[in-house]
Amino acid sequence: MDSNLLQEKVVHPISSEELERRWRATREIMKEEHIDFLIIQNNNGFVGGYLKWFTDMQADHGYPAAAIFPAADEMTTVFHGAATEPGPAAYLLRGVKKRMQAPVVPALNYTCSYDAERVVEELRGYKNCRLSFVNEGAMLAGFPTYIRKHLTGATFVDITERIDEIKAVKSPEEIEHIKESAHIHDEAFKACLEAIRPGMREFELAAIAKFNCFKLGSEQALVLMGSAPSGSPCYFNNPHAFKRELKSGDQVSLVIEVSGPGGYWTHLHRTVVLGKIPEELLVANELAKEVQALTLRMLKPGADPMEILNANNEFLRSRGCPEDTRIYCHGQGYDVVERPSFQPGETMKIKAGMNIGVHPWVFMKKASSRICDNYMVTETGVSECLHKTPKEVFSV
Repeated sequence: MDSNLLQEKVVHPISSEELERRWRATREIMKEEHIDFLIIQNNNGFVGGYLKWFTDMQADHGYPAAAIFPAADEMTTVFHGAATEPGPAAYLLRGVKKRMQAPVVPALNYTCSYDAERVVEELRGYKNCRLSFVNEGAMLAGFPTYIRKHLTGATFVDITERIDEIKAVKSPEEIEHIKESAHIHDEAFKACLEAIRPGMREFELAAIAKFNCFKLGSEQALVLMGSAPSGSPCYFNNPHAFKRELKSGDQVSLVIEVSGPGGYWTHLHRTVVLGKIPEELLVANELAKEVQALTLRMLKPGADPMEILNANNEFLRSRGCPEDTRIYCHGQGYDVVERPSFQPGETMKIKAGMNIGVHPWVFMKKASSRICDNYMVTETGVSECLHKTPKEVFSV
């Protein structure tokens, strides 16, 4: 591995010491569970963080990338590319002894097992081995199906839960990256406030947010937004519905959600009004701040996300507002949304070192308000808010 190239070309490489910490912790679990190999596959850098956690190299643009992580050896990887060439470049993949490629494209059905074929070739000689797919449910179906069909002597077990427990708790190095990510969000929002004006299209404002994030070293960017006339609830949309022209008096809902240098996600949501702020919107925002504070008081090591979710919804009901039926609070790291998530089905308890995004949403008859910020869980509660943007409705 050429360390000079790594430092020259990678926006912010994770240290080798941090990668080795993850590998050691994983191999301790593999030893306890008698696992010979982990098999990893992701196809994007938004909710595909396992591959990056193991290799510091993410999958991009829907093209799958896979890794074999042995209990006692370096990794083998399979990325999209020419089958006759190794790749990506060796300096990008620390802890990897063999780099393979396969021209697998999810839009081409007949290719959807090409990477799995390479994995089977590597593992066919290990008779009666014990394997664990890491988050098999999120893999492209052709990948685990082919491997299970052709490695007939293998025993398949699932230790994803235990990998998630390690991944959810951030090291000091990771926390510094998360803080930098939060700073990028503040700066991008500030740039949007300076630029927003009547006559601007929603997609123009989104472009300003993304430009400023990438200018500061962001690796991935997700910007959602929406606008509506004053007195109407304001919902955000995906980019294909960013055409609306902003008008005087409008309220604008802006979500900036990017991964900073190193690949760590945080997110920030605020509401902007092009003119005088309606009274009901101010009331909704105060309620959002109040319910966020309730969540923060409960965010302590050992807390149950389900109990916190129930408290959030009880508060909303007591104020005559509908319950929150989506993920109103969740962990973040290499994934936009990672565990623990505050929704039915979550079993992971809160631990010190978790990066939690808290974004309650209050709906009233003529207004809605959502605030979103990130906090680190400490041994006694939560840190100061990682974002410095005031928790207010902005008037421009």
